[in-house]
Amino acid sequence: MSATRSRPLLEILLVDDNLDGLIARRTVLTDLGHHVITTAHPADALGLVERTSFDLVVTDYKMPEMDGIELIRHLRQIRPSVRVILLSAFADLLPWSESSTGADAVIQKNAGEVTVLARTIDRLFNPKSARKPAGTLPPAKRARSRPA
Repeated sequence: MSATRSRPLLEILLVDDNLDGLIARRTVLTDLGHHVITTAHPADALGLVERTSFDLVVTDYKMPEMDGIELIRHLRQIRPSVRVILLSAFADLLPWSESSTGADAVIQKNAGEVTVLARTIDRLFNPKSARKPAGTLPPAKRARSRPA
């Protein structure tokens, strides 16, 4: 990894009972320079989070042992500061938000999901890289742009 790279090397835990999804996400995130651990079992994820200091947990919503929202509740009790991204095929259908799920971000599972995941991670861990809303100016320029 280059010393000038702005993206931090993160410790990421991926939780999903779908092996194909785990492999695709792990491949992309590893290629971006992150260290990735995977598990298909939410209970195992909780044990891993107790023993390891992860920067980020990415979890699926629908899993047999416990759903992703329940997992997030447990994660927040163990490590309140860990960042969490919730993935779901239902994200666009249900009125989920960060506040209603406890996640730092909610992403719809679809063909472009890994690209959105990479961008979301960048936004969560590199706030300077987030785009400023259109039409906003820094305070000094805003003051100068007013008519005299």
